[in-house]
Amino acid sequence: MLMEASFGMNKAIESATATATPAGTAADSLIAIKDFNFYYSQTQALYDINLNVPKGQIVAFIGPSGCGKSTLLRNINRMNDLIDGIRHEGDITIQGFSIYDPLIDVISLRKRVGMVFQKSNPFPKSIYENVVYGLRVAGTRNRAVLDEVVERSLKGAALWDEVKDRLHSSALGLSGGQMQRLCIARTIANEPEIILMDEPCSALDPIATGKVEELLIELKQNFTIVIVTHNMQQASRVSDRTAFFYLGKLIEYDRTETIFSNPSKRQTEDYITGRFG
Repeated sequence: MLMEASFGMNKAIESATATATPAGTAADSLIAIKDFNFYYSQTQALYDINLNVPKGQIVAFIGPSGCGKSTLLRNINRMNDLIDGIRHEGDITIQGFSIYDPLIDVISLRKRVGMVFQKSNPFPKSIYENVVYGLRVAGTRNRAVLDEVVERSLKGAALWDEVKDRLHSSALGLSGGQMQRLCIARTIANEPEIILMDEPCSALDPIATGKVEELLIELKQNFTIVIVTHNMQQASRVSDRTAFFYLGKLIEYDRTETIFSNPSKRQTEDYITGRFG
């Protein structure tokens, strides 16, 4: 498939410019979002978004509820295609290839751009079968290969030591934090290059949240991560760059330390300091 091949190429990404800041220029980006508008039927949800995500970094999307951050996240792997009446203007490219190219296979795109949702959603199967589910669907049957993927993925999700003696027990018996890390392991098993996370810690207690945050820092060594979060402290702890959205517009995008210590926009400062949100 074209998308399968395109992710392994080093073609330069098309020119795009991040809003009001040099952070995340096109030259160092894996994902480039250019002049992007998005509509749910007649309602416009995103307005002229320009944003670049560098390879091997964590980018956090912050902003009040309904500001468009989850909508944009779900466009990066075309999850919004499942909604009737949607349309877009502009483009999103990954390694210079448009995800909207008619030759792109959407299933291959979603393998390369994995997704972890707000609520952990393990299948009612064993821990082992949860991890290898995508491989089995793709036709992999070799037990040695599956075993290797399970161990590698669970280790990658910092879960192996906790579950290695009960791989064939139901995943539904795990704690909430373990379930979320299992969903991350299931995503890793497909060997994506990008992982999208939509409020992955919102339903977790502080201890489980801390474990997931530690995991994100480790995962950055092998994956590019885009995370939506309402937790500004979490964004400041784990992300390299932060994008602040308000009413469907990208207000400011810069290095995280700049956003939280010296934002250039008054709206950003007001949100960071709790004056609204």
